[in-house]
Amino acid sequence: MFFRQKKQEITVNLTPLIDVVFLLLIFFMVSTSFTRETQIKLDLPKASVEPLESKIDSLEISIDKEGRYFVNGKGLVNVSIDTLKRAITPILNDNKDISVIISADANTPYQSVVTAMDATSQLGVRNLKMATQRNTE
Repeated sequence: MFFRQKKQEITVNLTPLIDVVFLLLIFFMVSTSFTRETQIKLDLPKASVEPLESKIDSLEISIDKEGRYFVNGKGLVNVSIDTLKRAITPILNDNKDISVIISADANTPYQSVVTAMDATSQLGVRNLKMATQRNTE
């Protein structure tokens, strides 16, 4: 007679796999640099001054090389000064001492920068800064 052998259950030991996944997770967490990056590609002009400490209470107007405006990272529908003023007004909340930082691409049309400065001036902003990159040469 033939005796049937008992089937052995096949099991997969996941412990080494979990260990490897956790090691990879820890490696990527440690090696990642946490820098403030925007989704707007700007090539800032260079200057040889020390960077200013930015306040938490600030408003950033970014202008790309085509002259499009972004207020705190959110794009505007057009390049009209009225649209820019309407986007800035709710953020100001009647706080005329808020720090406004204009970050314009080095190839931005000069008129776009002047329009941003004019819009903030018309709204009564007193603290205006221009963002630059540190000159490494």
